[in-house]
Amino acid sequence: MLQQILDLHIHSKYSRACSKDLELPHIAQACMVRGIDIVATGDFTHPKWFDHIKESLAEDNEGIYKLRGTRNREQRTGNVRFIIGTELSCIKKHKEKTRRIHHCIFAPSIEVAEKFNSRLGNMGFNLRSDGRPILGLTSKQLLEIMLETDERMVMIPAHAWTPWFGIFGSKGGYSSLEEAFEELTPYITAIETGLSSDPVMNWRWSALDTITLVSNSDAHSCAKLGREANVMQFDSEKEITYANIFKIIKESSHMKLRDRDHAVNKFLYTIEFYPEEGKYHYDGHRDCKFSCSPEETKKYNGVCPKCKKPLTIGVENRVHELSDRTTEEAHALSNKKIPYKSLVPLPEIIADVLECGVNTKQVKEIYDGLIKKIGNEFHILISSSIDEIEKASSKDVVRAIERVRSGHIYVQPGYDGEFGVVKVFQEHEDRGKPRQIGLELD
Repeated sequence: MLQQILDLHIHSKYSRACSKDLELPHIAQACMVRGIDIVATGDFTHPKWFDHIKESLAEDNEGIYKLRGTRNREQRTGNVRFIIGTELSCIKKHKEKTRRIHHCIFAPSIEVAEKFNSRLGNMGFNLRSDGRPILGLTSKQLLEIMLETDERMVMIPAHAWTPWFGIFGSKGGYSSLEEAFEELTPYITAIETGLSSDPVMNWRWSALDTITLVSNSDAHSCAKLGREANVMQFDSEKEITYANIFKIIKESSHMKLRDRDHAVNKFLYTIEFYPEEGKYHYDGHRDCKFSCSPEETKKYNGVCPKCKKPLTIGVENRVHELSDRTTEEAHALSNKKIPYKSLVPLPEIIADVLECGVNTKQVKEIYDGLIKKIGNEFHILISSSIDEIEKASSKDVVRAIERVRSGHIYVQPGYDGEFGVVKVFQEHEDRGKPRQIGLELD
């Protein structure tokens, strides 16, 4: 059996507000360090990025690609592979409301992606404007174009609960998949939960009981790759194909609650951001630096108490609005659902121990030392033994990782575009003697 970690939603250097370092070799290198086995190419509709994809990638398994000349790069990029995927933005009035919805789109081959790009180009869409272009289409119209291009293409609504661009978002979303896709709804077998929600929040809504929940990074830089991901199991190397990846996702969605055991055997679990850290978890108003829980929003009648303008309604509130189960009832379903593990990125853990910035030299030195001595970041966070970590670092880092594994952390929820703050330790807590950590790694 082969376990693979997949991040199916990232961007390239051609998307707005994205790092110029996002090129395929750099992405592969970062994935190797993080522990990601398969990653989406991102942005395949952009002409320059698509040229980079065609020049840089060669098919390995069916629909799965690797860097050309990988043998020469193996030390730096390992066996990281790519799947052809992107994110598209649909903005159009539909059913008396302007809908702004983002979708993850996947193609079974470079050739199909090229055919799809040509179709959009012939319709007059400006694909050069951005790696994630805006299309004047409804979600259903985009799905129709995909299926007409090739029935193997797959759509997964991106960050489904985000206020501005989620399929269920408070600002322009729908109240059901059927409202958006009508007779084509059966083609939607999964949604991306997004950084501001976790599986338990989604389990509160019975309408999603036959929808697979996937988690991806939506990375805008190499440093953010894998902040959320999916862990799947395959019988053999040759089984790792485009068709089988989406078969696992589809089969998971078609299973009834009591019958999910077989699907869970293939879809092992998702790796999650703590949803409170997501930048749309709570309600709030960024300009006024004000945030609040859904209960408080109700008390304020949805209006910011500082400036008297409407609050941006976040994911927690929107889930509460649509759900028909309590959080306790959702937790009770966990043995019938695909499991998940909530993590804090290793650099953030180290920075918290040291009480310094995540991008400081000291954090990087300790991080690089751990990777060199133990293995990739996911291995360290999820499966490495405590003794192994302590030998490569210190008791202080071990203590912090143990707390993350047990969920013993502190979170200040994000709101209205502001990321939340996750801390392993509270301000007054003793972190040990962090200065000794660096000495032990020398």
